[in-house]
Amino acid sequence: MKAMKLFFVLLILWAGIAQAAGERQMAITIYNQNLALVKDVRVMELKKGTSLIKFRDVASQIDPTSVHFRSLTYPEKVSILEQNYEYDLVSTQKILRKYIDREIKITAKGDKIYQGTLLSSSQEGIVLATKEGGIKVIQPESILNLDFPTLPEGLITRPTLVWLLDCQRGGRQRTEISYLTSGVNWHCEYVAVADKDDRSLDLAGWVSIDNKSGATYPDAKLKLIAGEVHRVKPPQRRRRFGPTTEEVTLAKGAPQFEEKPFFEYHMYTLGRKATLKDNQIKQLSLFPPTQVEVRKVYTYDGARYGKKVRVTLEFQNSRKAGLGIPLPKGKVRVYKEDVDKSLEFIGEDLIDHTPKDEKVRIFLGNAFDIVGERKKVSYHKIGERAREESWEIRLRNHKKEKVEVMVIEHFWGEWKITESNYRYTKKDAYTVEFKIPVAQDGESVLKYTIRVEW
Repeated sequence: MKAMKLFFVLLILWAGIAQAAGERQMAITIYNQNLALVKDVRVMELKKGTSLIKFRDVASQIDPTSVHFRSLTYPEKVSILEQNYEYDLVSTQKILRKYIDREIKITAKGDKIYQGTLLSSSQEGIVLATKEGGIKVIQPESILNLDFPTLPEGLITRPTLVWLLDCQRGGRQRTEISYLTSGVNWHCEYVAVADKDDRSLDLAGWVSIDNKSGATYPDAKLKLIAGEVHRVKPPQRRRRFGPTTEEVTLAKGAPQFEEKPFFEYHMYTLGRKATLKDNQIKQLSLFPPTQVEVRKVYTYDGARYGKKVRVTLEFQNSRKAGLGIPLPKGKVRVYKEDVDKSLEFIGEDLIDHTPKDEKVRIFLGNAFDIVGERKKVSYHKIGERAREESWEIRLRNHKKEKVEVMVIEHFWGEWKITESNYRYTKKDAYTVEFKIPVAQDGESVLKYTIRVEW
């Protein structure tokens, strides 16, 4: 019988804990523009009639003008008459300012105790009018303790929304508050490992969420929005309170995000709930490692980069190439395996939001063994509004294998290439490209003549 009673007691306790855990439901949608939409569902005891309600544990960087409150139990029976956002949090200096002309007690080094009326407080010291009628200045470095009778009115320990509610039906009700806050951001990092021939990449994507909003979001449903959401005016950044240390957590595993189009953006929804702590960077896997076909491209743009030949890895963001999902903008770090099987860093680049079936280009640096040289060899003015120029571009390859270099040239005005020893492709009204093969330890020379009118 005792065992049965104990079982029922434990069952009741478990049910109470489960009910309490289910009373609060969090959801947070994070934009990659230092912005988040928070939705917080809580069970609250509301009094019938007009009453003040304090809603704590909101972000200290909340935009109070974005707050929306409603009762989910009786939507038509509860309305807000007035809202105040209180964020004057407790600090030593604020308490001292509130205690001007009031009595305080100070314990200093050497077991000295000072008691009197506070006249002023600054970095230079605290000035007291003692009971004996004198004035005492206590230096900050000698103070051990400050004793205050009570917490001054108007100071709070946590940012709080205070509502004046008009409630036509009282009792326990499920309520929902939603608001925008700054201080929460997310971005992507990609890690790529090139094979020995630079023909494929093992690519993995990670999401980093940085929460400095001044609030923790426990067991929250998490969504990420990729895209540029237009905002009329960003909310004013408030001073941060509380600890400033960062905590980094790394969550590994299989694909965790479900991606779908959302308006003109893309939404990534985490398939499980997660807790975002204040002052925490959380990393989550966006997609598991996948292999994509890649092409190494050497580019020479002598008008912009002098003798340098740039090295770029390109791949098509398609299913055929091994990927084919919308890629949020972020940093791509590329590694390559050495003969001893260790990974060595070979470069990084930023990519923009990239839809599926579009090309991704990763600039990794400048080639060491390939050099370009650009020189104008002739110039003739033809009449008042035309000229003719001849150019020579030399490409020298000191590598042990042949390469192909894409030479890019830029023109303005009405132009026409009249002579060229290599074929070219007109990319737009101002740009042409030449594909120039260069033998190992060899040199290739591009020569062309252009006529320009203006």
